[in-house]
Amino acid sequence: MKILPLLGAALLAAPLAAQAQPKVVRVDGSSTVYPITEAVAEEFQKAKKQQIKVTVGISGTGGGFKKFCRGDTDISGASRPILKGEMEECRKAGIEYFELPVAFDALTVVVNPKNTFVRQLTVAEMKKMWEPAAQGKVMRWSHVNPQWPDQPMKLFGPGADSGTFDYFTEAVVGKAKSSRGDFTASEDDNVLVQGVSRDVNGLGYFGFAYYVENKDKLKAVPIVNDKGKAVAPSMEAVEAGAYALSRPIFIYVSAKALDKPAVKEFVQYYMQHGGPLAKEVKYVPLPAKSYQVAWQHVQKGRKGTVFGGTAEVGVTIEELLRREAKL
Repeated sequence: MKILPLLGAALLAAPLAAQAQPKVVRVDGSSTVYPITEAVAEEFQKAKKQQIKVTVGISGTGGGFKKFCRGDTDISGASRPILKGEMEECRKAGIEYFELPVAFDALTVVVNPKNTFVRQLTVAEMKKMWEPAAQGKVMRWSHVNPQWPDQPMKLFGPGADSGTFDYFTEAVVGKAKSSRGDFTASEDDNVLVQGVSRDVNGLGYFGFAYYVENKDKLKAVPIVNDKGKAVAPSMEAVEAGAYALSRPIFIYVSAKALDKPAVKEFVQYYMQHGGPLAKEVKYVPLPAKSYQVAWQHVQKGRKGTVFGGTAEVGVTIEELLRREAKL
């Protein structure tokens, strides 16, 4: 006789338990964008008293878009614009999206602090190190510059699923994904940080935030820009348009996912607080109006990209804002 009342209580408890479960916003993608999104997610979850959970993965820009275009995630972080092939995959799956710039990054080339001879780098020198023809041939520092020592050169860089890899190869080699393959690759920038910091002959590249977080064990290399001036990565250099490897970074939001109140609330919070939090994690925030315009694009349903499906190089903050205003 006691079984039925117990069963009834269990059935009543089930929907209450389901209500107690936090709603989930699924984010994946770029390790470069990760520090900003993670900072926003932490503040957002506190504001929502943990009733909404935001999961943030790091599978690289390309890896993130693969999941995003399958409908496995709500938001994808990207350290370069969506590419034509990814646009097509999303189209096939019926995934429409909003492209929301969140900050500018100074892609940073680093060496071990004990390296005393690499004081600056030209694009030509970096190309000589990283182009496909360098594989198995350009193996020592003296091969790049005869004035440098005859010591083995150890290279560390993002893997092929990384937007940073796409951008760097486009900017330096002249073609996205065109790179030598005999280097230590990882989608996790912390692995690259450790590699360079532990090898006196190490050189690598990744987002500025990872350098700032580890600048006690790394040395940033000034890059010679198109005016012939060697400029070190900094927020000021990016704002002035003087740093050769500066680039916009983004989140892409699924239009269908925005039907879920939790996702919409998170994106709105991101656009309201992303600027200060981007600066906090050492990226260059966009002007406040840019975040307002991005949120207006979401509200007005202005989907798509202002880029042509390529990892463009040399886009300044001013140029990005001009494009976004016309979307």
